[in-house]
Parts: sequence; C-alpha cells; structure tokens
Amino acid sequence: MPTDRQSSNDPITPPSLYFNRRGILNAGIALGSVAATASAYRWFNPVTNVNHNAGTVVATNDAEESEEQRLAKGWLVREDKTAEKYILNYNNFYEFTTQKEAVAAAAANFKTEGWEIVVDGLVSKPATLTIEDLHNISEPQERVYRMRCVEAWSMVIPWVGVPLSHVLEAVEPTSNAKYVAFETLLDPERMPGQRTRALEWPYVEGLRLDEAMNPLTLLATGIYGKSMPPQDGAPVRLVTPWKYGFKGIKSIVRITLVAEEPPTSWNRFAPHEYGFYANVNPAVDHPRWSQATEQRIGESGRRKTLLFNGYGDQVADLYQGMDLRKFY
Repeated sequence: MPTDRQSSNDPITPPSLYFNRRGILNAGIALGSVAATASAYRWFNPVTNVNHNAGTVVATNDAEESEEQRLAKGWLVREDKTAEKYILNYNNFYEFTTQKEAVAAAAANFKTEGWEIVVDGLVSKPATLTIEDLHNISEPQERVYRMRCVEAWSMVIPWVGVPLSHVLEAVEPTSNAKYVAFETLLDPERMPGQRTRALEWPYVEGLRLDEAMNPLTLLATGIYGKSMPPQDGAPVRLVTPWKYGFKGIKSIVRITLVAEEPPTSWNRFAPHEYGFYANVNPAVDHPRWSQATEQRIGESGRRKTLLFNGYGDQVADLYQGMDLRKFY
C-alpha cells in the first residue's frame, strides 16, 4: 500500500482556493473529491472493504495471438496489475456518493438484472441490447489497460469487454454520424447521489466517431474475470485508456450516434477545467494541479505521466494537426 507522506510539492490545492466555483454547494463537492484523493496520496486505507462475488465473464482472446502482438496493439501492459481490493474500494461514482472509499458500500445493493442499452440516432439499424446481446455481437476480450484519473492517481486494470467498434458496426452508422453520445441510468431511487446537485443528471459523455471506432475503445462488462461490480459501473461502462478516467461513463443505458459534438457532464460543470477530449497529457496541467506525475494506487512513490497515457502509438494519429492545449 502507498506509504509515502504528501510533500509540500504535491499537486493538492488548499481548500481556500476551491470556493470560486459554481456556488458553495458545487465547490464543497469538488473539495470533498480532491480531499479524498489527497488522502490516497498519503496512504490507501479504505473505510469499508466490499468484496465482489458476481458471476464470471470469460474472455476469449485469440489463442494464436502472441503476447508481443497484444503489447503492440496496446491491449496489454507489462506493469503490475492493481490489486482487485483497490479497484473495488476506491472509486469515483457520484451517482452514489462523492466519497471514494464509500462508493462500494453505497452501491452494494444496486441490481442490474434485465439491463438494456438503447443504441440509436444516426444509424441504419437501431437496437435495444442486453448484456448477453453485447457478448453475442462480439465475444468478450481481456484488455489490461492503464487507467489515469484527472485527479493524478492511476491504476492498471484487467478489463473484460466488447470493442465498441463491433457494436457500432452492427447498427451501421449513417454518413452523417460524426460523434457518439453516451448516457447513464437516471434513477435517484437506486442511485441516491442523483438527488444532489453534484452534477447535472443524468451523466453524459461523448466521443468522436473515429475515437469510438478505435480498437482500444471498450465497452467493459467485467474486471478480473468477474462481471462488472456496481461501484465500478455495472453492468457496462466505457473504457478509453488514453483519456482521463472521467470519460469512462458508467452504467450506460443509451448510445446515440449524432452529427454534432454532444455535451459531456464535466465539461458542462466546469468547461475551463474539463475539456471534451480529455486526453492524458502531462504537459497540460489542470488549472489547480500538475498533471506531470501520478500516484499509482497500491504503490508508494510517484511516477511520470505518459502522453496519451502511453498509448500514443495507437491513438496519436487521431489528433494530427490539432493543438492539444486548445483541444484538451
């Protein structure tokens, strides 16, 4: 577990600087989130340890594909996986609570039986899909990806899921489709955090169509070979490993192909802090902290952050000619 104490140079902003946000309530929520991150920088000590004993999700990776081929595609990293107990017990999921170490307990009774995902908009074959349908479109694959939070902490997570490109190909986007919009379940009874003003609900996200079609982009339905736990976004979440973690919208109920750039929750909340693209970039700081280094949860010390989170070989061509300071 991390044991290093926070130094005076760590990128954690004093509480007094937060209260220029959109009102005292929103400022307090943001403060609580980053304060929890500061605690993780000192040492990781979850309040409640919640296990996950759901059914398995079997990954059917191509047996003829070598480790070197998977590494070249970005589907695997030669870094220690983050222990499952940390992945299960250190989460951002404001639909339940803004307190990271409390999400697992708050979401423990969240049921997802009969879940459906509407895929519509500018497509020739709109569909309503179950999780089983996703797995029938494309057999689940394991992808061991780095995950970098905008709050400057990171993990290495063994996801299991379906390439989003396979799902989009099945519904046949029309020539007018340029972006993909995502929406989380809106149900304040089951997701009590939606009764607050932490964000504008439901949570929404978006990608350019070429980003969505990139082979790295995953609709994850499991972690560590088990079905997705509630606190991590059950039953299905988006994973784009070259982007900051807030792009990874959880508990998805709708995927819509659209012609114009869709709104996204954190960009709508604070557009000067959270851009639409949200590509990991150590040279572009958050307005309130540096992005040059990160704390790997479960380890001591800090490490340098990599451009595109280390996935430049797979995604840099998507942004040729773009000013990555302007399109952050």
